Amino acid sequence: MDEIDYKSSGVDIDRGLAFVDIIRKKNLYKPPYILDSIGGFASLVSISSYKDPVLVSSTDGVGTKLLIAQRVNIHSTVGIDLVAMGVNDVLVYGAKPLFFLDYIACGRLNLDVMGDVIQGIVTGCEEAECPLVGGETAEMPDFYPEDRYDLAGFAVGIVEREEIINGKSIKEGDIILGLPSSGLHSNGFSLIRKLIKDRGLSLDGIYPPFNRPLYEELLIPTRIYWKQLKVLLENGIKIKGIAHITGGGMVDNIPRILPEGVFAYINTENIPHKPIFTFIDKMLKLPREEMYRTFNMGIGMILIVEPEDREKAFGLLPELIELGEIRSGKRGVTIG
Repeated sequence: MDEIDYKSSGVDIDRGLAFVDIIRKKNLYKPPYILDSIGGFASLVSISSYKDPVLVSSTDGVGTKLLIAQRVNIHSTVGIDLVAMGVNDVLVYGAKPLFFLDYIACGRLNLDVMGDVIQGIVTGCEEAECPLVGGETAEMPDFYPEDRYDLAGFAVGIVEREEIINGKSIKEGDIILGLPSSGLHSNGFSLIRKLIKDRGLSLDGIYPPFNRPLYEELLIPTRIYWKQLKVLLENGIKIKGIAHITGGGMVDNIPRILPEGVFAYINTENIPHKPIFTFIDKMLKLPREEMYRTFNMGIGMILIVEPEDREKAFGLLPELIELGEIRSGKRGVTIG
């Protein structure tokens, strides 16, 4: 009878330890408030410099965008997506990203593939100024095929209680500003994959108006908005509400921060239309509002400010786009 051990069951402890060593050797962003290093049982974080700190937490994944990455064997960008999806959610409360943890589940731990994934996470954490402090890597044979993996991320931010942004003070006449997205970000990919299958498209194909393979457009990583928000907050812009435009688009996400009695009017003529959304619209022929409920349509983050702060905000951050205004009425969004 053959000897049975953990490795023969499909879980290689030595390979797992080698992966931890790969992470340790990365040039990890580590501010002074992180009190230990990767590889311990847990992580130690000091928040002693805050007067009345409130922790803000979020968990998210990359969704079926991972299937596109795995299909074309490009894994270097999905880690950035993972960080972005969690950190951007934390930012809506005005919180500074404090630390990040990841969870990786796979059928077989491929060190080259996971090395690329981790490098993306490290890059995203650097962009977010948010240290990677730990995580879990689960090698799960029989649960996942050998070449499949899934990702989850956990972002924790911190904000002084008196500085929390929650949308409660939003009122009629406030201005709606937007920060451009890089593309699809990490939402709507189940629909995108169905589109590719039903229309007989190829991920390697080059279709108008693109001059590169379709997969390159699809795998553009999600933007991380911390540095842009930090510029505004540190220079006295009173941001009254922030919405991360993810699944549900502007239609479902903006109302989450609005008080009763007001709605957001969005003038879509001001949005610089990205070719990827024109391509999808042409292929799918969805109703206009459904497009704005499924995709970000070129805007990744919504900020609501008082009219008095408009000029100063644009001076600090020229990439801002004025999208509309807050009006009196039933809470919701009108796409104009």
